[in-house]
Amino acid sequence: MKPMAHLGVGIGWRPEIADAIERLPGLDWVEVVAENICPDHLPESLLRLRGAGTRIVPHGVSLGLGGADRPDPAKLTALGERAVALGAPLVSEHIAFVRTSSPALEAGHLLPVPRTRDALAVLCENVRIAQDALPVPLALENIAALLSWPGEELTEAQFLTELVERTGVRLLIDVANLHTNRVNRGEDPAAVLDAIPLEALAYVHVAGGIERDGVWHDTHAHPVPPVVLDLLAELRSRVDPPGVLLERDDDFPPETELAGELSAIRTTLASTTPAITTLASRTPASTSVASATRRPPAATAVSTAVAPAAPARERDAADGGGADETVRTRVALGQAALLSALVAGTPVPEGFDRGRVRVQARALAAKRAGVVAGLAPELPAILGGEAPYRAAFLTYAKGRPMTAGYRRDALDFAEHLLIRDLPADQAARRRLTAWWRDRAGARPPRRVVRWARALVGRTA
Repeated sequence: MKPMAHLGVGIGWRPEIADAIERLPGLDWVEVVAENICPDHLPESLLRLRGAGTRIVPHGVSLGLGGADRPDPAKLTALGERAVALGAPLVSEHIAFVRTSSPALEAGHLLPVPRTRDALAVLCENVRIAQDALPVPLALENIAALLSWPGEELTEAQFLTELVERTGVRLLIDVANLHTNRVNRGEDPAAVLDAIPLEALAYVHVAGGIERDGVWHDTHAHPVPPVVLDLLAELRSRVDPPGVLLERDDDFPPETELAGELSAIRTTLASTTPAITTLASRTPASTSVASATRRPPAATAVSTAVAPAAPARERDAADGGGADETVRTRVALGQAALLSALVAGTPVPEGFDRGRVRVQARALAAKRAGVVAGLAPELPAILGGEAPYRAAFLTYAKGRPMTAGYRRDALDFAEHLLIRDLPADQAARRRLTAWWRDRAGARPPRRVVRWARALVGRTA
């Protein structure tokens, strides 16, 4: 596989710390959440960074390439436009599903795909479609997970290795996520690093989290713990990563602390010497019961990935066929059952750890409330503060799973309150009405419509 361009040490660009990022010494590159920027109106800070020669990589969070549906062409086009606007050497996304189409539900979060042959076939076809549509190479990130799927057929390393073999996609390895999955799912990070094709490595994520009641939460809001830096050293002992990036999404520390965390990353990289191996000399991670029916061996599959990409349908035919509709339907049914349990209160599917599903459901609801408050800070102010806002929102969320994005969710929440003549304080209700009208571009529903919608809500 053709070596990746060297990126160096970077940080996730966020508007809250944009000024600090521009002052950080020795910063080589930044990563920006693709959905948070408009290619026609890039933030001035990003323009200055780009003008100074700092590389910028867009990092997508909403494609859902692990979902049962094929990728949304509009989302692929938008991601490609951001790559072009930023002059990016590559784009990255996640090995995850984020929504279902039947029923139409949004997780608002990255959820793990089952490590099965069906899910792998769907993911590979979706990745090929994305590769054909994007103007630059694609890298995919291993995600953190609170729960495991029952009946998995492949290990994490086998799943990632076959994904690379069959698509030639690059890997974005998040060592903090490896630690998360060690705590939450009992997986051995060293075994994953030993077995995956590190020749496909595009770059590395490093982030902080916190453990509560035996569950590791990948918060991106806490300092990077020593155990994650130890995993970075483990990875570095195997390969020289093209790039390493510090992620921080909330509770941003002072600039000096950000600089200190970047310094700790540089020290970790400098204190370990990699022992680089070739993919052909490695024991294939995907050796399994099904290995006899696998397609080309790892060395051949990856070495040919640098050739011009054939259209997805041609590669599917050469690779034994893509994911047919029967396979997609099986994956869709499983994902819909899990997501419905997480956001709509339906029964937990058989085989899942019910306690972990409850933990994940609470985490999703809390994240949803937090993101909506961040997008619409007026709502907590109108409702009398963070506590009453959160209580009202969580009550709303129990009966109203998210079916579109967070901005639509904020409007739906406000409408939900107004239909019920809430908040009780008339002045606050007038303020909420004005807020809703300004953003919805229409008058709030009349009382007869409110009654009808409330009735539908009770009988749905």
